[in-house]
Amino acid sequence: MRAAVLHEIGQDKLEVLDDVEAVGFGPGKVRLRIRATGLCHSDVSAMNGVLPQPAPFIPGHEGAGEVLDVGDGVTGLSAGDRVLVCWLPACGACPSCRRGQTQLCLAGFMNAGTPNFKRPGGDVFGFAGTGTFTEEVVVGAGCAVPIPDDVPFEIAALIGCGVTTGLGAAINTARVEAGSSVAVIGCGGVGISTIQGARVQGAAQIVAVDPVASRREAALRFGATEAVSPDEFADAKQRITAGEGFDYVFEVVGKSATARTAYENTRRGGTLCVVGAGAMDDNFQVNMFELFFDEKRILPSMYGGGDVLRSYERAIALWRAGRIDLESMITHRVRLEGINDALDQMRTGESLRTCVEL
Repeated sequence: MRAAVLHEIGQDKLEVLDDVEAVGFGPGKVRLRIRATGLCHSDVSAMNGVLPQPAPFIPGHEGAGEVLDVGDGVTGLSAGDRVLVCWLPACGACPSCRRGQTQLCLAGFMNAGTPNFKRPGGDVFGFAGTGTFTEEVVVGAGCAVPIPDDVPFEIAALIGCGVTTGLGAAINTARVEAGSSVAVIGCGGVGISTIQGARVQGAAQIVAVDPVASRREAALRFGATEAVSPDEFADAKQRITAGEGFDYVFEVVGKSATARTAYENTRRGGTLCVVGAGAMDDNFQVNMFELFFDEKRILPSMYGGGDVLRSYERAIALWRAGRIDLESMITHRVRLEGINDALDQMRTGESLRTCVEL
């Protein structure tokens, strides 16, 4: 089958090959036919080494498609079912799951180190234990979540990661209060979803911060009340909050420099929510006095900070009700052969989300 493969960490181009085979099917597993997958910045971060990932590997973790076959012991799924791919399934039995923090379950990561593809030249890994830039993939049954018939594959793929992450940061983690002031630093797909989550929560002011003009323009369409470049952020803080700082600031880039900017623009007693996935050697620093004196809450948000299955259902309900706009987030649709052009668009900030059709 066809798949887009990165041969070595640090390369910026994927090679679309037709000699890849999905492996590992058996008890507790399902084989999926991928129909659509989103291109997320985490895929780029894995390619350039910011996120740890063995190579060679097939990127992609925002996917949706159909069940082709189910292994022994799998219940609740059958061939022909429409599903989205959950890259971080909950085991239901670990301490995190028992506490209701299923987004912190490590069971899914245990499979990330096992190759689930092969080529004539050897094993190939799938990113985050999935790998959706391919026509077929074998995953654990918990990774295949049924979706209603009225949800298009491309919408379901976005819900599988970016939408859930951004909405959840505002709703689950930060719990944005109605009438509050919000700033969102980084307005790609996850940042736009964070803006939509803040709007759903009733925030009065939502300031989008991004160096790319097209992303700032898009942020206004998705609910931001103002969109500024990083150089204009200080002025926005002065005008909107009289210099005090915002009630909530979301860092959706994954860099210590922008996290520090977010911290400095959060009011005393306010909330800094870190959504971006960064590198292990990039350290965010605060001094002990300001940590104590300013009493700012620093809240990381992993995969939306809540039970992902419930978050999927909520995203679908909000989409059906017209409370969030997911169709407009898909600014580019490409076939698998055009994936490198889509990667270039993401790196330059020209696309909020690209839907790869397989």
